[in-house]
Amino acid sequence: MSPRVIGVEDAAAYLSVPIRFIRRIVHEKHVRYYKFGRYVCFSKVDLGAFLDANRIEAGRG
Repeated sequence: MSPRVIGVEDAAAYLSVPIRFIRRIVHEKHVRYYKFGRYVCFSKVDLGAFLDANRIEAGRG
């Protein structure tokens, strides 16, 4: 059974980006997250929604 939430390091690996990028999008509130004290966690569904919201379609031309 996969976990319901993942941490910052796993989120960075999931999106193939540096940890610093994850911390920045959290700080700028571009992605939904859960906070437990000083721990920040993400749902893979929310990370997928973040990806979809930032998709740029290829142009024709």
